[in-house]
Amino acid sequence: MRSMISRAFSLIALTGFVAACAGGGGPAPLPPPVAPPASDPFPDQVSQPTPSPGQDGRQRFDGVFTALQASLVLAGNPGPESVNWIEDGDRFSYTTTNASTRVEEVRVYDPVTMTEEVAFTASSLQRADGNPLSYDAFQWASDSRYVLFQTEFRPIYRRSGISDYYLYDRSEGDLELVADDVRSAELSPDGEWVGYERGGDLFAFDLSSNRTVRLTTEGSDSIFNGVFGWVYEEEFGIAEAWEWSPDGNHIAFWQTDEREVSTIAITDWSGMQPDFLEIAIPEVGEPNPKVRIGVADIRDGEVVWLDTGISADHYIPRIYWTSRPNTLAVVTLNRPQNHVQLFLFDVTTGEKEMVFEERSDTWLDVYDFFAGIEHFFFFPEGLEEFHWISDRSGHQHLYRYDYQGNLLNQVTSGAWNVIRVEAVDLESRTIYYTSAEDSPLERQLYAVGFDGTGKRRLSEGRGNHSFDVSPNGRYYLDRWSNTETPLQVELRSTGEGRLAVLEDNGETRAWMEANAYSPTELFTFETSDGVTLDGSMVRPPGFDPSYAYPMVLSIYGGPGSQQVYDEFATDFFNQYLAQQGYIVVGLNNRGSGNYGRDFMKMVYRRMGHWEANDFAEVGRYLASQPWVDGERMAIMGTSYGGYTSIFTMLAHPDVFRLGIANSPG
Repeated sequence: MRSMISRAFSLIALTGFVAACAGGGGPAPLPPPVAPPASDPFPDQVSQPTPSPGQDGRQRFDGVFTALQASLVLAGNPGPESVNWIEDGDRFSYTTTNASTRVEEVRVYDPVTMTEEVAFTASSLQRADGNPLSYDAFQWASDSRYVLFQTEFRPIYRRSGISDYYLYDRSEGDLELVADDVRSAELSPDGEWVGYERGGDLFAFDLSSNRTVRLTTEGSDSIFNGVFGWVYEEEFGIAEAWEWSPDGNHIAFWQTDEREVSTIAITDWSGMQPDFLEIAIPEVGEPNPKVRIGVADIRDGEVVWLDTGISADHYIPRIYWTSRPNTLAVVTLNRPQNHVQLFLFDVTTGEKEMVFEERSDTWLDVYDFFAGIEHFFFFPEGLEEFHWISDRSGHQHLYRYDYQGNLLNQVTSGAWNVIRVEAVDLESRTIYYTSAEDSPLERQLYAVGFDGTGKRRLSEGRGNHSFDVSPNGRYYLDRWSNTETPLQVELRSTGEGRLAVLEDNGETRAWMEANAYSPTELFTFETSDGVTLDGSMVRPPGFDPSYAYPMVLSIYGGPGSQQVYDEFATDFFNQYLAQQGYIVVGLNNRGSGNYGRDFMKMVYRRMGHWEANDFAEVGRYLASQPWVDGERMAIMGTSYGGYTSIFTMLAHPDVFRLGIANSPG
C-alpha cells in the first residue's frame, strides 16, 4: 500500500511536470507512437479495463491500474512455493493448488526419481472448532513425523507479528493448537519439543508428555526475552531472538531492556479515528536497548547468563551454536559499527574466550539487508571451524578460521564479491556460494574446495540468479532471468546440472507478443572524474531516436544497495511511464554494493554527496544524447531515494527540472 501511494504521488507530480514543460513555449508534444496519458489515471472503480491498441497493433495500458494487472504476468509464475528441504536435502516439499480439485496440497518431490507425492491437503486438516486449517507457513520435524503450522499472522514491525501455531502428527493424523498469540515458535532439532515466545517470556512444550516448561519470568512492557524491540529487528534484520541448540537441550536467547530508551509517537490513520502508538526508538546519541544473552536448559529450566565483559555501548547482532558441544558463538559490534568481536562461550559455566576481532575505518557488516543475506558468519555442522565473509581485501571474500581464531586460509580471491554461502558439503569439503564474479549485474552459483582449489561455476544462463540449495549441497532450485528472458525456474544437481525446467513462463512471452513491452536496456558511461557506472533504461514503445524524450531518473541509492541488474523488467510503474512517453533510468551509483569495498564505502560520513554527484553525472550524460530532452528531466525516489532526490536538487540545481521525494529519510 505504501508503495502504491508513493507511486500515485509520483504520477501526479509527473503529470504536472509534463504540463509545465508543455506550456508557455516549452517542448513539443510527444510523437504519435506514444499513447497520451489517460484522462483519469485514478478512476474510482476499476474492473478489468481494456487496453488500447497502439499504432503497431500491440495493446497499450489505459491507465496505471491496467499496468498493475500486467505486472502479475510480467513477474511470471515463481514455480514451487513454500519450499522446505527435508531428509537432509534429498527431497523437498512445496505447496500448490491441484488444478483439478482446486484444493491446496503439500507435495514432496524426489529429485532422484523425478516423482512427487501428496503429503497432505489443506482440506484434510481440521481445527478443533471444525474449521479447516489456513496457514501462513510451516516447518517439518527432522524425521518428518511432525509439521508445525504458523497461522493467523498479525504483523507488528517489518518482519515480526503475532501468530497461532498448530502441530500436525502425520502418523496419528492429529492436529492440535500448541501455542497461541506468540511471536515465534520452532520445533527442536530432535523433534521432541516446540519452543515459543509469548508476552516477553520463553516456553518449551514437550510433545511426548504434553507438558509446558516456562523458561523465563522477567517479561514485561520494557524487558522481554526471546523477542526484539524495533531497534534490533529493523537494524539487524532478524525477528526471532532465540535459537535451539543442535542437541535440543538448550535455548539461547536475547534479553532486551528498553527502560532507558526514549519513545516516539506514531499516528495510525487506518481507522475512523487516529490512534497514537508509542514505540521505543532512540534518537541520535541516546541510549540504545540493553541486551544480554541467556541460555536456558529445558531439562531443569536453569538459565546461564553470558557476559561479554564489554562495558561500552555495543550491540550483540548475532549468536550461533557451534559444532563443539555446549558452545555458543556470540558476535558483538560497537556502536559506530566498525569493531567486531567473536566470543565462544561454554553455556554450562558462562566461561568465554574472545577468538576473533576485526576493525574498520568505515563500517563492518554482519548481514546484507538488500541482498536478503542474514549472516556473514557461518558455523558448519560437524566441523570445528567457522567461515566469514569479509571485504578486508577490497572485495567480499570467504575466509576459514579454527575455533582458536587462527586463519586457516582465504578461500576465494579476486576483483569480485562473494555474496553468500549457500551450503557446505563436509564429505567432499566443498563450499557452494553465490558470486558476482561474472559481473556485478549477475548472480551465479559456484563451488570451491575448502582450500580454495577446484573453483567452478554451476549455474547456466546469463543473468540474475536466485538459489535455494539443499542443506547437503546436492540439489538446488534456480530462479533466474535476464533482460531478454522472463523468469525461469529450474531444478538442478550440483553434480549433473539441469534436471528439469519447472517453469519457463511461456505465458509471459505470449503476452509480450500481443502487448507493448519495453525491455530493460543496460548501459555504461564514464563520469567526469573517470569512474565507470552501470545504468539501465526503459524506453517508450515505438522509440524514435530522432525525437527528444523526457527522462525520469528513478533511484534509491542507499549504501550497499543495488538497483541495476541483468534481469527481466517487471516493474509495472516503469512500463506505465514508458507508455506515457518517458525514458525511465536507473543507476548503480557510488555507494552501491558489489563493486568493491572502496566503491561502496566512499560514502562513509558523506551520506548523499557521492550519490547526488552520480545522479547529476548520469543526468548530464543523458542530456547530451539527441533522444533525451535535457530540459525535461526529473529525479524521484522513496526513503533514502527521497533524501537523495532532495540532496541532488539542492546540490545540482541545474540538472533536473523536477524532484519527487517520497517518504524521505
